[in-house]
Amino acid sequence: MKKFEAVLMFSSEIQNTDLTKLNDYFKSQISKFNGSFINEEDWGLRDLSYQIKNNKKAFYKFFQIEIEGSKIQEIKESLNKQDNILRYLFIAVNEHEELPTKLSLEKNN
Repeated sequence: MKKFEAVLMFSSEIQNTDLTKLNDYFKSQISKFNGSFINEEDWGLRDLSYQIKNNKKAFYKFFQIEIEGSKIQEIKESLNKQDNILRYLFIAVNEHEELPTKLSLEKNN
């Protein structure tokens, strides 16, 4: 299993319950491919540098996961089908960053 850090950006126009459902959907996709969650952080509603699908803001979620690298493409394909997921990024890492991250600390100040 390889270590990854993932950031998902969700539409700012969705309700809290829908945000929770999308978060659970992502987790189910990871579990479906025998991956595991190490940690997650909610980075909250943040400004975008440019508009994405008519959104000027997005909810950011950060995840630390372990999964087979070959399964990432399949997860990306399933995320592409979700209209309220604006962007995502998966980065392979040797070791997971220690939490809380700088963005999380910035959000709390």
